[in-house]
Amino acid sequence: MGTSKGSGTDVRVRRVYDPQEDGDGTRVLIDRLWPRGVAKDRAGIDKWLKDVTPSTELRAWYHEDRTGTRFDEFTDRYRAELADPAHTAAVDELVELVREGGPVTLVTAVKDVPHSHVPVLVDHLEHELRRH
Repeated sequence: MGTSKGSGTDVRVRRVYDPQEDGDGTRVLIDRLWPRGVAKDRAGIDKWLKDVTPSTELRAWYHEDRTGTRFDEFTDRYRAELADPAHTAAVDELVELVREGGPVTLVTAVKDVPHSHVPVLVDHLEHELRRH
């Protein structure tokens, strides 16, 4: 799905329904809810960081609009949430996983990855890695 190698990092994105690959490294679920139809023992998830995901309220607001016109505002609101103390510990944990070396694969169940929280999170993660 994608790899980011900025700042010497190896962050990948994969849907949970795709087969695992040997090069996935640490697999981190970045969805608030467990993916439907996926057994926990077969998902290959090493860590589940619910607090790096958009709040339930923000997700509900974003998904009420079926026209797709809310993405820019969603992005702004989600960035604000990621900077909030309620989320910073989970973001810091993700930053540390990436810094430890080896690939980190962000795993999600969303269908439309480019218009989801995933690219916003990846961008935020890259910013945090450059900042430190």
